[in-house]
Amino acid sequence: MGCMVMGLASLVSTQVVASGLLTVKSENDRYSHEGGDGHYTNGLELTWSFAPDEDHWLRDVAAVLPGWEREDLKGGAYRLIHQIYTPEDIRVPGLIANDRPYAGLLMGGISLFEHKLHAGWREARSLNLDVGMVGPASGAEFVQREFHAVIAADKPRGWEHQLDNEPVVNAAYKHAWIGRSALGALDVEYGPRLGFSLGNLYTYAASGLGLRVGSDLSSSFGIPAISPAQGDWSYFQRGQGFNWQVFASLEGRYMAHNLLLDGNTFEDSHSVGRVEWVGDALVGAAWSWDRWQLTYAHAWRTDEFDSQDSHHAFGSLILSRWF
Repeated sequence: MGCMVMGLASLVSTQVVASGLLTVKSENDRYSHEGGDGHYTNGLELTWSFAPDEDHWLRDVAAVLPGWEREDLKGGAYRLIHQIYTPEDIRVPGLIANDRPYAGLLMGGISLFEHKLHAGWREARSLNLDVGMVGPASGAEFVQREFHAVIAADKPRGWEHQLDNEPVVNAAYKHAWIGRSALGALDVEYGPRLGFSLGNLYTYAASGLGLRVGSDLSSSFGIPAISPAQGDWSYFQRGQGFNWQVFASLEGRYMAHNLLLDGNTFEDSHSVGRVEWVGDALVGAAWSWDRWQLTYAHAWRTDEFDSQDSHHAFGSLILSRWF
């Protein structure tokens, strides 16, 4: 796994363009009013977004993909993701059969973005291609144990029951149709979206609705989302002064496969009965100034497995800067 991450880093270092948007996203259940540990308990994502040059290799990738054209590619990104999943009571050393498995996920990937302007509305498409590892090689046990020691939180005692090492390969696609109108001096954007994911990590079909209200929405676009849901292309123009927005979205997914609940594909492991229909509700706000943007989002998720006691709530903090 270390070789894969080093290889991705080497690729990024040789392909980084002069101008790009660096985004650091932290997701944690303690950012919500419910707090606590359990379920999707922590995530960290680093993203470098940019407009590909005419000869950039991401345009070659787009050229060989069905439905994509190299000249239509408006943006690209490199992403590195780390996530931690645990049962609710991490103090129990034994296997908690009716709660979700311990699991860590480490992935790297690329994203392709396209958007087209029409009279009074626009459409946006994104494609994420990811490879990585679930299991001890992700380092999730070490990260949680050491961080909890630093903040004097409960010691996690059940990591010996985590999912085994398994490589993951996944692709996720989303298509959104976005209308625009005015509400007094404010801009309003709204519209539906459809998407799907295929791979041994997640396989699902999704549909949803998004809404944004704020100042000068033409200088920014994108609504974030929390895994496994896919957010829009989060982008804002630098040098625009102070702008703000609030946003909300609803998404429903038919989950045909979730490795983090179904357990390992080729090994015996802990698993729970997956709920096929899962819904998310998300609200948040973003503030941008010159080269900087700060975003907070709060999400509620319906039950993901049969024996789950209650819905899950968590938050996301996102800091972006142009370079």
